[in-house]
Amino acid sequence: MRVIAGSARRLRLVTPDGNDTRPTQDRIKETLFNMIQNQVPGTVFIDLFAGSGGIGIEALSRGATKVIFIENNTNAYKCIMQNLKTTHFEDQAMVLKQDVVLGLRSIKEKEADIIFIDPPYHGELYERTLSQLSEMSYVTKNTMIIVESAEDMDFSFAENYGFEVRKEKEYKTNKHVFLYRKAGD
Repeated sequence: MRVIAGSARRLRLVTPDGNDTRPTQDRIKETLFNMIQNQVPGTVFIDLFAGSGGIGIEALSRGATKVIFIENNTNAYKCIMQNLKTTHFEDQAMVLKQDVVLGLRSIKEKEADIIFIDPPYHGELYERTLSQLSEMSYVTKNTMIIVESAEDMDFSFAENYGFEVRKEKEYKTNKHVFLYRKAGD
């Protein structure tokens, strides 16, 4: 895995051994960042279930002002720390080694611009995360929430938490879903 573009372009990133994390493929990461490239510079970006930190580091490389990584897995946390050192982004990053719900509660930013969510593709983690985000004051009507999920996942439940799906980008086996707070919420 590598940084695709920006100031840390071509630098290799380490990933945790085993199957506990599932790094976003370079091709899919490149497609995602091509779609949002104009929104990234100057942002506060939150990378949830960060794994090796590849998405947040790509955001930093492309001009994000600050990235908050939340990852509970010890091996993945160590990879994030090593990758931040390799890319020289330690000063622009905050890494929280804790459960995502607890981590979200400890963020003190006024506004988050982009939040990337990539939990394991099974379980209740999508709903738990959106439920918590719906209560956070830093998630405004302008906050773009990008969720990576299995291709067949239905996100109609997001409306229960005050979010609406504005766009979906499908790949062969997964997709990115773009959510925002519903107007008036």
